[in-house]
Amino acid sequence: MKNNLDYGIIGNCRSAALVSKEGSIDWCCLPQFDSPSVFGKLLDEKIGGSFGFVVDDSYKIKQYYLENTAILITSFSNGLDAFEVHDFMPRYYKENGKYHSPPELIRHIKHISGKPSLKVVYNPKLEYAKGVTNTYIKNDFVVSLTNDDVFDTLFLYTDFNKEAVVRGHSITIISDHFFLVGYNEKLFVPNLNMAFSEYERTTAYWLNWIERTPNFKRYNNYIARSAMTLKLLSYDKTGAILAAPTTSLPETIGEVRNWDYRFCWIRDASMVIKVISQLGHKNIAKRYIKFVVNLIPDKDEKLQIMYGINGEKKLTEEFLDHLSGYENSSPVRIGNAAYKQKQNDIYGILMDMIHQLLQSFNNDIENGEELWSITKGIVWVVNKHWREADKGIWEFRSEDQHFTFSKVLCWTAVDKAIKVAEILGKTSKIAHWKSLEVEIHKDIMEHAWSDSAQAFTQAYGSDDLDASVLLMESYGFIDAKHPKYVSTVKAIERELSNDGLLYRYKTQDDFGLPSSSFTICTFWFINSLYKIGEEQKAIKQFEKLLSYSNHLGLFSEDLDFETKRLLGNFPQAYSHLALIETAINLSENY
Repeated sequence: MKNNLDYGIIGNCRSAALVSKEGSIDWCCLPQFDSPSVFGKLLDEKIGGSFGFVVDDSYKIKQYYLENTAILITSFSNGLDAFEVHDFMPRYYKENGKYHSPPELIRHIKHISGKPSLKVVYNPKLEYAKGVTNTYIKNDFVVSLTNDDVFDTLFLYTDFNKEAVVRGHSITIISDHFFLVGYNEKLFVPNLNMAFSEYERTTAYWLNWIERTPNFKRYNNYIARSAMTLKLLSYDKTGAILAAPTTSLPETIGEVRNWDYRFCWIRDASMVIKVISQLGHKNIAKRYIKFVVNLIPDKDEKLQIMYGINGEKKLTEEFLDHLSGYENSSPVRIGNAAYKQKQNDIYGILMDMIHQLLQSFNNDIENGEELWSITKGIVWVVNKHWREADKGIWEFRSEDQHFTFSKVLCWTAVDKAIKVAEILGKTSKIAHWKSLEVEIHKDIMEHAWSDSAQAFTQAYGSDDLDASVLLMESYGFIDAKHPKYVSTVKAIERELSNDGLLYRYKTQDDFGLPSSSFTICTFWFINSLYKIGEEQKAIKQFEKLLSYSNHLGLFSEDLDFETKRLLGNFPQAYSHLALIETAINLSENY
């Protein structure tokens, strides 16, 4: 589909890059996920910078992942002449017990047949293309640098003729070659053997990682690809999980709903960890737990809804006005002002994840005492604040409301805390916590239900519907067959479904009426259909939704209702964790 987000992601849990289906690296930040871009064509076609290849019209281009890995292959062939580009960021386990994941990417050029001809487009634009980036050819490497506002450099190593690469001259391929783009100058000049060794070790890493993921009756390929995508959005150094590796990809083309998602939302990350731990990947879960433990040094400290990937608490929002934005959808933002918001649901989601971890890895959790302290602290905060209004899951920037989802997740926090207390054998607080759980449950049942809407609604005293209330069943607040839940699912289908895709809500928000579908909401809806007994309808809708992914099975945050094109930041952790949950549920039907 033209103008779709037809990109693959490569990464090594330190940073990531997006590679177009024609083999052009149009987005990459080094040395880590939230650093300024070195290739930013995604956000400005003219000045953003990229690293790609030009071939004549006789070539057909295909793109796919090497099976069960995060190594992306772009194949160029005209029948007689053919070559492949194998893109990856090195990652593998070293003998010293640490992972090798340098701030660099490797492009292994594999000669297949004939004498294919290409031109290289190597055009880095450092520091978000703010100033001038100059590129110089040296004996061992090509260096690009900028020193307008700040000093920064990028190094390119290759066994091609460096002059031909930088000047865009025609190159004929008759053997294998390599490119290595790195943030740091190498102590030893790389060669093809070294690049191929990195390729083989990285391949082995991913094959070993995916081998630990269980098989399911259906949708295995989608589950595996989504799981690897979530892994690529994890930041090894601290354990943080990113919402997405991009910034300012618009929810609607030409509008201003453009946000920086290169941060760790407690909600999104905890949901990811719950799903990943269900798949048996405990290391990523243990690292995230350490991240959370380090965020809460004081027992009464309230959680922010989001943090920088190194635990930063201040994420001041800025505009990059020199960039035109994705398809001229300005503004381009870095930072995210939502970090200041109060959202009471994060406590329940974090508590749900802690409960899941203790269930899955009870005998192998190092931070048991800290987790018990966090559990007690969460219940203390919920007890003190659950009656208060907040900004809600959708981060409304206008007035606070008593959002149903926030209230349900306050109940969840207490419910899961009780279960954690039982697992840990800490029984002294259970009776008090149970009375609080009952109180919150009663409050929600009385105030969140609307007789006129015949549904649980977005907020107390409102008739507006909201897809997030579908999760009431998933968190154990209400049984799937309860008449009020079934009625809510039906009401949401009537009011929020548009050709099988769901609005988050239809209320006016700070930026008007939403005009695209929030992908995770459609997964939630399909899950709900399945749970209330409409299994075949759910499976049909799920398979239809899967067909809207890009050519590599990847999803962004949003889908256009009419064209079904991908919109919003990409790839989106939220969408892929929901895909995994839904696929696992629906595969049980076979």
